[in-house]
Amino acid sequence: MTTLTESAQWQTLESLAQLVEKEHMRDWFASDANRAADMNVEACGLFLDFSKNRVTKDVLKALFDLADARGVAQHRDAMFNGDIINNTEGRAVLHTALRNFSGQPVIVDGEDVMPEVLATLDKIEAFTHSVHSGEHKGYTGKAIKHIVAIGIGGSFLGPKIMTEALKPYQQDAVKVHFVANVDGCHITDVLSAMDHEDTLIVMSSKSFSTQETLQNTLTAKDWFLKQGGTQEDIARHFVAVSSNVKAATEFGIAEENIFPMWDWVGGRYSLWSAIGLPISLCLGFANFKGLLEGAFAMDEHFKTAPNEQNLPVILAMLGIWYRNFFGAQSHVMLPYYHYLRGLPAYVQQLDMESNGKLVTQDGDAIGYETGPIIWGSEGTNGQHSFHQLIHQGHGVIPADFLMPLNVPNQDDTHHAMLASNCFGQAQALMQGKTFADCYADLADKGLDEAERKRLAQHKTMPGNKPSNTILFEKLDPFTLGALVAMYEHKVFVQGVIWQLNSFDQWGVELGKVLGNQVLAGIQGNTEAETFDSSTQNLINRFKQTNAPK
Repeated sequence: MTTLTESAQWQTLESLAQLVEKEHMRDWFASDANRAADMNVEACGLFLDFSKNRVTKDVLKALFDLADARGVAQHRDAMFNGDIINNTEGRAVLHTALRNFSGQPVIVDGEDVMPEVLATLDKIEAFTHSVHSGEHKGYTGKAIKHIVAIGIGGSFLGPKIMTEALKPYQQDAVKVHFVANVDGCHITDVLSAMDHEDTLIVMSSKSFSTQETLQNTLTAKDWFLKQGGTQEDIARHFVAVSSNVKAATEFGIAEENIFPMWDWVGGRYSLWSAIGLPISLCLGFANFKGLLEGAFAMDEHFKTAPNEQNLPVILAMLGIWYRNFFGAQSHVMLPYYHYLRGLPAYVQQLDMESNGKLVTQDGDAIGYETGPIIWGSEGTNGQHSFHQLIHQGHGVIPADFLMPLNVPNQDDTHHAMLASNCFGQAQALMQGKTFADCYADLADKGLDEAERKRLAQHKTMPGNKPSNTILFEKLDPFTLGALVAMYEHKVFVQGVIWQLNSFDQWGVELGKVLGNQVLAGIQGNTEAETFDSSTQNLINRFKQTNAPK
């Protein structure tokens, strides 16, 4: 296959970029009354208006031609079929199997994984029911009232953000608290408000040895024992999501309360698995299943819709356009819904951990830009801070505006104000405000000519800033599942275009290894020669400050 940047499709896009760079979106809207109607797509409860992008029909065709030429459809089918597409770890990538309600088998290494996937869902449902009904009791006979979910990375971020986003669906039976930070302040603060007799700890770690997760779980265990529980009582108050059954049972967890994980599910794609147990405990199993059903609907859409109507493909190729042909270094996400405020952080991990890579699948150095910086904040808050940079700063920062058309306990005044800000910001980014308009606004202000021109210059906004607007009727479990799966597949498509393995994370792994080595150094279990002089000096300073007085 021709290298990416030498392909005919890439060359076409480079030529189109030079033409588009000289044009302005406000002129396109003025000359084409059908632009908005021609550039929107609706599927799985999501409506995407992508008309406020610096693209023409010729650009879109060239982008979709690039997707076809780089084999997006073939790579997509390989993923869904269970092929070994994570080539650095020799694994299939099958988070999609976790929400497969088609009734069709999914074969990995000659075996259908669906019976085990469905059995795990049944186990999650049964355990959730036992907790909510009061059947699962603590060692003193009290019903469980509090869940402390301990994880890190994908084992923490997905469940936490999904339960926050679906707050109106949270159950009254239990309250779920999340702990990830190894800073002891967090776990101490959470446990200090708990009664050990009605608290359940859910520990999520595939290896049962992730440093932060294990230490927080050991702290929780120590707390439980000091409060009056015994080693035998651990089985009533601790459950695990892990592949390491031996380590979990040695810890004291009952084998029937260990939920499986699989090598073919990466951490940032794992909320659909038993990692989602806290979601089920928080929202109820029916709502957890609704989340999976929404994701499954998006999977089907991604597999069957043509490029021109395919939500993940459209978003992915627009991202390619700005990253590689307009030099966009970042992409901002702007949810106009308080409960969805965590989504930028979720997509940040999903995107940056997947596509922040230096080499292709074949190990060749990459000579073009890959994954952008993902960032963002909720609603109108950002308008009074970082939106200034998007409006008048140099460079292109594409934006995704997201908003439900209806919200729980809706106050029409509040919601109308929220919608007006969402739509108004997207409009302002697109059209900007010319010097002439700003100059005219300053008439009759008692300014001399020089001052009037000077102020007009400061007030001028170039516009031509691209954005997508994503609307949905309401944020229910199905819609949230579809939304998250859409971003998963967007990241996948971009990884295919950039020829990356989007499913390993060696930078993260290096951080884990070095963190363990430094811990050994702090604890005096490693020779000083192991570390560079800076790291050793930092270790020494820490040890001196914390030495027994």
